[in-house]
Amino acid sequence: MSSIDMKGMRLENGRKMATELSEGYTSEVESMDEEQWCKAVGMFDDANIYQTTAYKSVPGRRRDISRLVLRRADAISALAQVRIIRVPVVGVGFAYVRWGPIWRLGNDNRNSGTFRQIVRALRNEYALKRGLVVRLRPRAFTEDADDIMQILREEGYEYLSEGEAKRTLILDLKPELGAIRKGLKQNWRNHLNQAERNQLKVVEGNEDDLFEKFIGIYREMLSRKRFVEPNDIKEFRSMQKVLPTSLKMRTFISMSQGKPSAGAICSAIGDTGVYLFGATNDAGMSNKGSYLVQWKVIQWMKALGIRWYDLHGINPDANPGTYSFKNGLCGRNGKEVLFIGQYETCERTFESILAAYADKARLLYRRLKAIVAFM
Repeated sequence: MSSIDMKGMRLENGRKMATELSEGYTSEVESMDEEQWCKAVGMFDDANIYQTTAYKSVPGRRRDISRLVLRRADAISALAQVRIIRVPVVGVGFAYVRWGPIWRLGNDNRNSGTFRQIVRALRNEYALKRGLVVRLRPRAFTEDADDIMQILREEGYEYLSEGEAKRTLILDLKPELGAIRKGLKQNWRNHLNQAERNQLKVVEGNEDDLFEKFIGIYREMLSRKRFVEPNDIKEFRSMQKVLPTSLKMRTFISMSQGKPSAGAICSAIGDTGVYLFGATNDAGMSNKGSYLVQWKVIQWMKALGIRWYDLHGINPDANPGTYSFKNGLCGRNGKEVLFIGQYETCERTFESILAAYADKARLLYRRLKAIVAFM
């Protein structure tokens, strides 16, 4: 017997039924091998490293990877790589889509109808069919995503409050290099000039030995600042080893008298580059190597035809030094934006309650880990 719940979702014997995709759309799961998936990811302007097959190579976690393809008239229309985690004891499973789904394809890259179909397909497959708590973290910003947020609500997703909204700075790479340099904040440009006078050499590439060299600078910086490692850089190193050449991250290291002093690791997939990691040791603090490194990053991204450079998060209160550096780099060439955050959907309220308890346990674990790190 069918009925309608308070949100307008059709029920059958107390269970929510899948909402059919619009005419012409179909979805499929696990239909591509890794080579096919990577090739498909490269078609999208909003493609990113978290939607590549390399993300499944991260070791040491209870996870499975599932991949959903949305087609329209048999042509690929959108993609979503889903990380599935089942929490022992609590008895709840999560389906995470980080910086996805990806759906901005070519000249049709703002067709929000495609976004509606892919989030509907994700809900049908992972929440209603598999009974998982589905969490999406789209790579979208509040200033131009009213339609996206409305679609998520209409398709049965609820905003999941995480406290303070996450912010980042986006640098516009469309102007010529001379104009971008002129748009840097004066103090930042002065430091860049100083680094160039110091005759530093910047080496760059995607080889593992450069990645290893960067890790040395990175760990030295974390120790100096007494920071807990925010992202396990070993995970990204594992990903780098299996990424196809066209999607690999790039490492930049400034050398002073043959020794590394500063570095960065960046990704450039789709139309947006991302500043994943940055580090400076004591020598780099003196010779301003990080300024020259970032200028080389911009030159590399410009040569690839990248449209935007995401400086990957800011927190002026918790990390004012990094904020000042990124803000100076952004200068007049970019803007501060807010991510729309995380959205959740699941079949039953009970699963949502269990998910909330699992979140609290996860946050407590992270805090304890941070305390132990500096005891």
